[in-house]
Amino acid sequence: MGPMRKDIKTSCQKRLSRIEGQVRGLSKMVEEERYCIDIVTQISAVRAALRRVEEEVLKDHVSHCVEHAIASGDKTDQRKKITELMAVIGRADR
Repeated sequence: MGPMRKDIKTSCQKRLSRIEGQVRGLSKMVEEERYCIDIVTQISAVRAALRRVEEEVLKDHVSHCVEHAIASGDKTDQRKKITELMAVIGRADR
């Protein structure tokens, strides 16, 4: 796999830094024994933010790596990339 596009990498790093702060906040909420529904609401926000990062990385992968495999005409590489993609999408749905 080639490197992630610079703009995507920067965007993902910013998002992950924010998520890191949200998770620290969650830990503090648990420590302070905050209301359970507030904690669950915050967990849901973190999961949604992680999904957005995941989507961004997958879009970059498809537009970069998968597209390259298709353009190359290499059937083995194409099958490998599609199999990887289907496996990760299958895991994401669980």
